Amino acid sequence: MSALQIPNITLNDGRGIPQLGLGVFKVEPGETERLVSEALEAGYRHIDTASYYRNEAEVGRAIAASGIDRDEIFVTTKLWNTDQPRPREAFDESLDRLGLDRVDLFLIHWPQPERGEALGAWRSLIEIAESGRATSIGVSNFEIEHLQQLIDETGVVPAVDQIELHPLHQRRELADFCRAQDIAVEAWGPLSQGKSDLLERPEIVAAAEAHGKTPAQVVLRWHVQQQRIVFPKTSRRERLLENAAIFDFALSDAELAAIDALDEQRGFGPDPRAFNDR
Repeated sequence: MSALQIPNITLNDGRGIPQLGLGVFKVEPGETERLVSEALEAGYRHIDTASYYRNEAEVGRAIAASGIDRDEIFVTTKLWNTDQPRPREAFDESLDRLGLDRVDLFLIHWPQPERGEALGAWRSLIEIAESGRATSIGVSNFEIEHLQQLIDETGVVPAVDQIELHPLHQRRELADFCRAQDIAVEAWGPLSQGKSDLLERPEIVAAAEAHGKTPAQVVLRWHVQQQRIVFPKTSRRERLLENAAIFDFALSDAELAAIDALDEQRGFGPDPRAFNDR
């Protein structure tokens, strides 16, 4: 089984990360092994999970059963909120569940600013990266002030910030900050999680018709042309292939601008400054 021709983004630590991956948030553990196996068979080489998703073991089993060389697969997992005071132990537990001796990217899942634990966790992630057991380290759902604190206090810039980002919620100030700091932006919920009429907007439908693509493919293409990394969620094999068929066309400047104009600063996920699910 050969890998799909998916471009790599170079992170600020010099490592490469496939620009398109499979995210397994809200994929039931019983479905995860099948879906990841199908994704790897289809040519995906980037899997994004988290301890909170409770499906790391299934991800690991699919990777082990695939027969694909470990070095060809990019695996991300994340440190959950309750584990911020014990990041090393939680990381070891994630590795055990995955059945791996390292991950390619380890993220702090949420900043939880009122608890003040993220900075200490970040110091531990730096040590984990120095040990070689996490090739790259970064964060998820961090706002500018949270990122700035990590950088100011440790001098280590996160490799990525994984945030909710889609045409209705473009996070321009945060995205500009990340660009200036050479932090790669990973977009979760890149299609607005099916919680809006995004894929029915005339600007997106018109671009889809012009290129012979689906509205979802147009939105994913809008992301990748801005150098973002995306994880569209699906549980269907045919949609896996459809989501990957976005590297054989390009949106025009006018089409990009029309989608840019859809920004309503409307997110559908939790507020990172207040979210504190334990």
